[in-house]
Amino acid sequence: MNVRIAPLFAGLLAAALVPSAAQAASADTQPFQVTITVTESCNISTGSITDINFGTHARASSATPIDEKGSLQLKCTPGTPYSIAMDHGKHATVETASHDNRRMANSITSPTAFVPYGLYRDPGRTLLWGQKPENQLSGVGTAAAQTISIFGRTPGVDVAAGTYNDTVVATVNY
Repeated sequence: MNVRIAPLFAGLLAAALVPSAAQAASADTQPFQVTITVTESCNISTGSITDINFGTHARASSATPIDEKGSLQLKCTPGTPYSIAMDHGKHATVETASHDNRRMANSITSPTAFVPYGLYRDPGRTLLWGQKPENQLSGVGTAAAQTISIFGRTPGVDVAAGTYNDTVVATVNY
């Protein structure tokens, strides 16, 4: 009888010593962080600016204003407050409080011939657009591209014949 129990006992002992899935060693755990830093962002889309072209007009002594508009596209992160400033251009007179001192120059035929013009934030052309805070356009970003209209007016064209132009720089502050 002792002979038959010994092999059975040896089998049970071997089974007890082999680890099973239920008896596996516990795993080591370590927490880790997941982070992101989000910054506010605004940009004027490259190539999305529509120039203001007052067209071709016959010289006239009347002071009939000529109105045109252009636009730019602005894209800001959602909820980002922004303001858009316009500089005075290359041919402006000394800065005035009204910022209505821009001029287009006829640099080919007469570097001293100018056509005055103004840039405005509204279609009624009552809110001048400039660099001072009170002359900037303010808004809040939406994450979508926003089309911003730029309204221009020149008081008339009683100047020497030729092509007149100016370059204005738009700046978004956020």
